[in-house]
Amino acid sequence: MGGYGLLGRKLGHSFSPRIHAMLGDYPYRLIELEEEALPGFLETNDLDGFNVTIPYKRAVMPYLSELSGTARAIGSVNTVLRRADGSLFGDNTDAWGFRRLLGDASPFLGRKALVLGSGGSARTVTAVLKEAGIEPTVISRSGEDHYGNLERHADARLIVNTTPLGMYPDCGGQALSLRGFQHCRLVIDLIYNPQRTALLLEAEALGMEARNGLLMLSAQAVRAAELWGLVPAGGDRSADIAEKLAASMRSLALIGMPGCGKSEVARALGRLSGRRVFDTDEMIERSCGRTAAELIAERGIQAFRHMETEALAEAGRESGVIIATGGGAVCEERNLPLLRQNSRIVWLQRDLDSLTIMGRPLSLQRGVEALYRERAPLYERWSDLSVRNDGVEETARRIAEEMLP
Repeated sequence: MGGYGLLGRKLGHSFSPRIHAMLGDYPYRLIELEEEALPGFLETNDLDGFNVTIPYKRAVMPYLSELSGTARAIGSVNTVLRRADGSLFGDNTDAWGFRRLLGDASPFLGRKALVLGSGGSARTVTAVLKEAGIEPTVISRSGEDHYGNLERHADARLIVNTTPLGMYPDCGGQALSLRGFQHCRLVIDLIYNPQRTALLLEAEALGMEARNGLLMLSAQAVRAAELWGLVPAGGDRSADIAEKLAASMRSLALIGMPGCGKSEVARALGRLSGRRVFDTDEMIERSCGRTAAELIAERGIQAFRHMETEALAEAGRESGVIIATGGGAVCEERNLPLLRQNSRIVWLQRDLDSLTIMGRPLSLQRGVEALYRERAPLYERWSDLSVRNDGVEETARRIAEEMLP
């Protein structure tokens, strides 16, 4: 059959087929294998080339006839080429990808970089940093440099996360807090799903430059396609591919006063874009069998806010979706990173005297104007764009033109 593919254990959320589809018209498939099936596959497959991901980047090496100098030095392979004689050649295009992601290394020459994790990706990152004249220190759970003595490394100028902490679907985790690293200028997280991990969100909040691993993923794929002879060498399209992927992965979240039309506009955006729609009030209602008004009356506002946060965590970790939030979602600061990890946020506005208040207990109890005065500064701070809702379909079209690819 020939063709190309990606070899790994769990590949359901891989973006590699989409990247290779952008590069050219050639077959590229996902090959999920358990460890015991790996030898048989490597000895009998007829692919012209394939990528390798966790956990097989080292396991494939004994089956390869030759390694590139880079793969040999790093001790892992992520790209394999079948040569004319049928033998397999292994390379490490992840190194190429990380060089592309790192970019200009001059601000970090001779400076300390922390590499979080000690697996295959950490070996690749460490090798590239050394090659660039940067001094890497690997932080792992044990050994001389570990998470219990990070104060020794407060002078680090660069931090690179190679661990899976914070990766979809277990969003929100991070290996360390950045607050002790006042000298850090750049934080790189090799994770790209979600687009902003908790680590990157913290970096942005502290004024540090933050980069995810999407450009590295795209660049290593371009380099692999060059090795396979599918695209001409030197025509690096990785930045363009990464931006197109990021745009397709970026979600859109609507915030605003109760009754401003978030649910209706979200559904209209879903119809326009073909994207899935998550309405957090409806998610809670399906889960509990009660409307938001009934839950607030029966269990109190704080219990409802807790359920709302759980719904936002579920919706916010998804990529490329439309999210309609409850009017009070902005009242809980913990909800902001749940949205910002993947979404651009739109504040949907409507004249106060046009807001529907029936079935909205807080609007009835507090009054719309008082509620607006309290929440308007939060809506403004959370949002990337503000749009007036003067009609559902037209408002959805304006938002789509401005915010969706």
